[in-house]
Amino acid sequence: MTDSSQAAPSDKAADPFSAFTFAPKFEDPTRFFSSLQPYVVDALQRSALLMDVLRQRGDEQAQMTSRPLATVLTFDHEILMSGAALRKPINYALSRVIPPADAKIDPAKRPVVIVDPRAGQGPGIGGFHAASEIGDAFAAGHPVYFIGFSAEPEPDQTFFDVVEGQVAFFERIAELHPNSPRPLAVGNCQAGYQTLMVAMLRPDLFGPVLMPGSPISYWQGVHGKNPMRYAGGLFGGSWLTELTSDLGHGKFDGAYLISNFDNLNPANTLFGKLYNVYKNVDTEGPRFLGFEKWWGDFILMNGAEIQYLVDKHFIGDKLARGEIATEDGRRFDIRNVTSPIIVFTSLGDNISPPQQTLGWILDIYESVDDIRAQGKVIVYCIDPKVGHLAIFVSPKVALREHQAFMQTMDIIDVLPPGLYEMVVTPKQEGEAGADLVDSEFLARFETRTLDDIRAFGRNSAEDDRAFAAVERVSEINRAMYKAVLQPLIRSLASEQAAAAMRAMNPVRAQYTLFASDKPWMAQVAGAAERVRAARAPAAPDNPFLLMQEQAAQAITAFWDGFRDTRDQFEEKLFYAIYGSPLVQAMVGVSDDNVRPQRAKTPGEREAIAQTMARYRADIDKGGPFEAMLRAVMFVLAAERSLDERSAFALGRIASKRADMTEADLKAKVRHQFFALQLDPEHALRSLLVMAPDAASRKTVLGEVRAVVAAAGVPHPETARRIGVLEQILATPAPRAVEASAAPVIEAPAKKLGAPVSPKD
Repeated sequence: MTDSSQAAPSDKAADPFSAFTFAPKFEDPTRFFSSLQPYVVDALQRSALLMDVLRQRGDEQAQMTSRPLATVLTFDHEILMSGAALRKPINYALSRVIPPADAKIDPAKRPVVIVDPRAGQGPGIGGFHAASEIGDAFAAGHPVYFIGFSAEPEPDQTFFDVVEGQVAFFERIAELHPNSPRPLAVGNCQAGYQTLMVAMLRPDLFGPVLMPGSPISYWQGVHGKNPMRYAGGLFGGSWLTELTSDLGHGKFDGAYLISNFDNLNPANTLFGKLYNVYKNVDTEGPRFLGFEKWWGDFILMNGAEIQYLVDKHFIGDKLARGEIATEDGRRFDIRNVTSPIIVFTSLGDNISPPQQTLGWILDIYESVDDIRAQGKVIVYCIDPKVGHLAIFVSPKVALREHQAFMQTMDIIDVLPPGLYEMVVTPKQEGEAGADLVDSEFLARFETRTLDDIRAFGRNSAEDDRAFAAVERVSEINRAMYKAVLQPLIRSLASEQAAAAMRAMNPVRAQYTLFASDKPWMAQVAGAAERVRAARAPAAPDNPFLLMQEQAAQAITAFWDGFRDTRDQFEEKLFYAIYGSPLVQAMVGVSDDNVRPQRAKTPGEREAIAQTMARYRADIDKGGPFEAMLRAVMFVLAAERSLDERSAFALGRIASKRADMTEADLKAKVRHQFFALQLDPEHALRSLLVMAPDAASRKTVLGEVRAVVAAAGVPHPETARRIGVLEQILATPAPRAVEASAAPVIEAPAKKLGAPVSPKD
């Protein structure tokens, strides 16, 4: 068939579609009619099938919202503990996820707890697909638990009640697994900072805490991006949240939160999502319905719950600054979390970008040495492009990053203190140590500094003053609303009016208006069946399909342009108002440093000093196993990274010691790490005492070589350090190790916990 896009210039004037850039060029006029008729038939049939998909979506949504506990979790589960039975009832429940029949679960392994976000929809997104966080945990042999919630909150339920309730859930898990390591907690999106707050109250109940797409530092961002952070200021603060809850008779409709997400991408919301179904209606329906089953499963929150989140987190940004406390005065301090904190974020996420998911690190710690001195492990992983939902929904992400998290959780838990980036790369065929990793990807942990976090971008002092002004304006406007309008609004509100308002919400109506119980949808199902029986798709090369696609691209480009213009205008308006020195002075924002770094108390500094003193005093202590750990860390420090293959090889060596628990290994790793940090020359010379005879030294060297070789050909500096070890261990054992021994490392280590420059 002739390529109509290559029509001769002389035909242009005769072509009635030439005024449109997306019009096909017809060399043969008869082809116009031969192509148009099958396209029209195809288009009408696709329209009928699209209406049927929308009918199914409406029915699905009605079914989901009619159940008190509706979940899209694809795995079978049983409720172990209902939050309704707690002293302060909550609408959450702890469930045991039942593994598939072919899963090989080791009950002695660390449990995995998935906590789903209560951010507008119902629960289950963490186990939405077989390839998911739950599926990956089962594949790695771990018992899995799920913390979900019902659509309706308990009366008078508060955000703190939910946090305290989760403490009870994790206590129950600890009782069920008394001999296992503490669980890996996965808090998706909103559940991330909620679960982290639980770990702040009871760090003894937690292993690593994984937070995919969780914005901890909500003020943070960069100009030209992250428009959602401006919404609170442009609406005048949180008074509108209070008004919405009052109109809802004390309840806040989660559909409003979904509307905020939808508004970020109008091209997809208003056109692209349904156009994709229309274009591929013969195959796209099941995938679309599967996702919409969750996206349209709207829930309610108590007004006090959402008000607290908006005031303290989204507008106040108080969590990272340590300005939130329980009702009985216990302060939520991220530094209380003793287990590793893992952040999973994406450069393509405009809801919880890296500036918000990682910015808290710069608020709390002076330097990486400060992180190390406090014995903390922080790991972050960056996806280069996926959006917010894909972070915890996409099967591709599950088969890459989440699988890596599940396979390396025990490695992360025993990492030496510090800041790391987990880098995930495809495994190459025949690669060294490939048999150690049951995955198509390899993970390595590369050491990072605070400058690596700063490189993502961060508010200037002027930006922080603008957001501080929003916080003050919000407090004023909310106080005025409560004093003037709230009594009237509450006197007029009723449950019937609230139900009617929810039903008329456009986000809900797009589902309910197309359900089967609507008179205008009565004939849709039958028509769709007849269309399927007579389906006649247009040929893929039909020029009108090309015309359709180009028109769709033009519509998408229009809405993308609208979005970009809107976002730029809103950003300029935000800073024009709240960046004004006059507005800031009027609301009392005058300090140049409205976001001071969290300073350690004298007691905290003294505790760090005492800990370091103990490690320094114990540099000579240990046997051949401890000597091997110290030697491995010295050698691997050459590349400033730890490959998971080396870690697994090290784990095999440790597993030969029957008396070695994971807690013991973690303590020994930290001991040897700090020995090298505090006095590297002395620490290395002490190997002669820790491995006092030729046999033990030969074993140490052999184990070091095996760990290094597991990751492939060593780096030249790594090989040089192995040579240094060989030289040291060939020395006759001294009676005592002198601190003044000849240096073997070129640069002295810093004093941990000491003040450092901001660039360190």
